[in-house]
Amino acid sequence: MLATLAFVATLALIIGLIHFYLWKRLVKDTTRPGRWRRIGAVAALLLALLVPATMAGTRAVWAFWLAWPGYLWLAVMFYLLVLLLVLEVPMAVARLVLRRRTRSPSRPPRAGAGAGRGGGHRDPPAIEAVDQPDHDASRRLLLARGAAIFAGLTAAGVTGYGVRVATGPPELDRVRIPLAKLPRSMDGLRIATVSDIHLGPLRGREHTERIVAAINRLDADLVAVVGDLVDGSVAELGEAAAPLRGLRSRYGNFFVTGNHEYYSGVEEWVQEVDRLGLRVLQNQRQEIRARGGVLDLAGVNDVTAAGTGLAAPADYAAALGDRDPSRPVVLLAHQPVAAHEAAKFGVDLQLSGHTHGGQIVPFNLAVKLQQPVVSGLGEVDGTKVYVTNGAGFWGPPVRVGAPPQITLVELRAP
Repeated sequence: MLATLAFVATLALIIGLIHFYLWKRLVKDTTRPGRWRRIGAVAALLLALLVPATMAGTRAVWAFWLAWPGYLWLAVMFYLLVLLLVLEVPMAVARLVLRRRTRSPSRPPRAGAGAGRGGGHRDPPAIEAVDQPDHDASRRLLLARGAAIFAGLTAAGVTGYGVRVATGPPELDRVRIPLAKLPRSMDGLRIATVSDIHLGPLRGREHTERIVAAINRLDADLVAVVGDLVDGSVAELGEAAAPLRGLRSRYGNFFVTGNHEYYSGVEEWVQEVDRLGLRVLQNQRQEIRARGGVLDLAGVNDVTAAGTGLAAPADYAAALGDRDPSRPVVLLAHQPVAAHEAAKFGVDLQLSGHTHGGQIVPFNLAVKLQQPVVSGLGEVDGTKVYVTNGAGFWGPPVRVGAPPQITLVELRAP
């Protein structure tokens, strides 16, 4: 309880500080005291409250109407913050130049100036010395407005582009991965891999139907759904997930849990996905006998799982221990970081999702701090790891630099 309260308090503080910074740069620095500054302050406060309201209220009946404006603002806020922080250095230089110009003394009068008849006459003070401060203040205001307009238009444009990409059809990534132990007879075995479908307030049945149709066109040998199918309960999203029953493959369709299943009632979803015809690999493995060869397909629960029964944490020994080491083994694990443990059991290939490929550039740079592979094929301690970008999105309906994706993994014999 205390940990939850601390997290909520920290999040509220961060959101508040971000909006204070945006108000400072976009409102206070670009307006003079008066009506428009007051309106801007109220708008900043309302937008600051919109973010936590969206995160807390997306399970309500009216979630759709809250999620769109709330999550879109979250994306715009992110890009405004990034752009304004990048502009801080050139803006600081420009303000320093203007400040020095303001403080520089006026040109001294010529020798003898003011020494007219009677010796008491003096020329009037130079006009520039009086008007210069006001002139430079206007320049600073213009500079701040220019930066705000640039950041605002760029953030809106990038977000709009990201919405179009995120809500469009998933791209197909074809990747060939050699496995040293793969029998020659199984050369070319194809696994259609998809993750992070994220059914929820912004994604429903039509999204699932489009993904199922795209996978079925691949005519794959196996289908692997590697977690984060839903953001809601079976009662809320069971109808949206129903088209998964139509997935077709030669040797079976498989599923492993992601972290979001544990936020959405993992026990019910394991049973529901199994009812829809997908074998849920919960710290288990399945022999795949095809074309005269054998391959072990294993799956572990998400690394964040905690509990018992269907909510038990990842158990690599249960899924990978006591097996024939001469067989190749492919592990389904939602998070790429699981490869550190999987490598200890000699896993040949791990298929993962979770990262969304970063979803929003430059957020992918932060993902690299937590996950060993963000997108595509990599290697961890001798285990090959392929990470698909995911077919949906979480939070903002925006993807920049990481389009939605379905992957056809083709296994190749040496």
